[in-house]
Amino acid sequence: MTTDTGSGADRSFLFVLGSSRSDGNSELLAREAAAHLPAGVPRRWVDLNRLDLPDFQDGRHEDGHRLGEVEEELRRATVEATDVVIVSPLYWYTLSAQTKRYLDHWSGWLNVPGSDFKERMAGGTLWGVTAMAHDEHVVADGLTTALHHSAAYLRMRFGGVLTGTASRAGRIRADQAALTRARTFFQREAPLALFPYEEPAGLAV
Repeated sequence: MTTDTGSGADRSFLFVLGSSRSDGNSELLAREAAAHLPAGVPRRWVDLNRLDLPDFQDGRHEDGHRLGEVEEELRRATVEATDVVIVSPLYWYTLSAQTKRYLDHWSGWLNVPGSDFKERMAGGTLWGVTAMAHDEHVVADGLTTALHHSAAYLRMRFGGVLTGTASRAGRIRADQAALTRARTFFQREAPLALFPYEEPAGLAV
């Protein structure tokens, strides 16, 4: 895990890299967006492909579950960030396996005694960044829905997904529209995520 530090910031960003290759197009797009954050905002980068993170084991009905050192460090990094950015290429129209495993571990963290995971995540903001081979970004709706509903369950805000078109390594640099969107991506309003069956406060009749 690497950290870009700053001082005097009310926000702190955790970028979770879920590609199977280093310096992939999704990561390059995320770094372009991060470069336009205010200088004092701390940014921490976690490459899931370099972590010895075990597959998730559902232990909700077992007693005495203890987190390994790597998993505990990742959990702490997650709850300490005000903004969590999921950086995953679009694999078969959804999140990468590495990213999905990380999110599966959230299920376990909900049940770690004393962790207060859901309470600590509430009010934070979840973002997504993805690169895909397709020009029509609507094909990433499945990925967007997965992140949005995860945010809704934890009562987080959802800032949306920054999308770009690229397949070969480094080709995201040719997507000028995506790079332009990246410059202001984290400046956008992030509303509270709500499931489709929920109504915003004050609109119920």
